[in-house]
Amino acid sequence: MARLEIGTKAPAFTLSNQGGRPISLKDFAGERFVLYFYPADDTPGCTKEACQFNDELKEFRNLTVTVLGVSPDDATSHVAFQKKYGLRFDLLSDPEKSVMAKYGAYGEKMMYGKKVVGVVRSTFVIGPSGKIEHAFYGVRADGHAQKVLATLAN
Repeated sequence: MARLEIGTKAPAFTLSNQGGRPISLKDFAGERFVLYFYPADDTPGCTKEACQFNDELKEFRNLTVTVLGVSPDDATSHVAFQKKYGLRFDLLSDPEKSVMAKYGAYGEKMMYGKKVVGVVRSTFVIGPSGKIEHAFYGVRADGHAQKVLATLAN
């Protein structure tokens, strides 16, 4: 599983959000944004991570940084997840996990002491030039949004 290095060009993507609208890397030309990959809607770790990004959304927006979550779940699942927890940012669907693979966010990982293939919880800060500014792999859900925010604030 290839990991993206800081300073490399972010892989291009176009994925549908919870409303079916396509969202692409090129939509953010000239802007900084956070793209985070998570395994599944409405599971304990993913819910904690999403809610913490949501809780810090005002701070991200103060830094003019958009937050986007990506999982293999479909739009119906994303809508229910957003509604249940009041999430105020776009959730993108990557059912084929092709974008996740490009970002090194899908592949072999350790889970409960066993090697499995799945979504590797990962977050990327993509800068205005479309390059990776920060890459977080093997993220612990709790407290991660605050770590990303602290990185951006420096």
